[in-house]
Amino acid sequence: KGGLGKLRERPRGEGWRPGEPWQALSRPTWRPDIRAAVISRTRINLHRKIVKHAAFTGQYPVAILSDCVVYAANGTTPLDFLPYRDGKPLPGGFKLGINPGLVKHEGTQTVLWGEEVRERFNAPELNLARYIKDGTVTDADNGE
Repeated sequence: KGGLGKLRERPRGEGWRPGEPWQALSRPTWRPDIRAAVISRTRINLHRKIVKHAAFTGQYPVAILSDCVVYAANGTTPLDFLPYRDGKPLPGGFKLGINPGLVKHEGTQTVLWGEEVRERFNAPELNLARYIKDGTVTDADNGE
């Protein structure tokens, strides 16, 4: 993830003034086209997994934010939610792990937590995926 950010660095102070090139532009690693291609492929793969999961289980996400997908589940772990067939994860679906292409458990919150947050900020469109990790919401979502 850190390497992906190096492909398109923004100006970070360093005496930069608007209208002038910044230091990262002269680096051979400044490749926003490659960064965009990687992000695009990742989103496509994520959407394929969401569709595969929905076709197999009938469950659709409650919220999505870049690389975080939130589902309603009956338990507190991803094992309560992820479908298995013959003891193996659904082919082409979500699989737990740390390698690229696999998913990690970002966080678990209750449905009551989600509704309380939406009510407190008077924001029915609030994207819960932004806050699912630790449950801390400091301000209303700007919808981005």
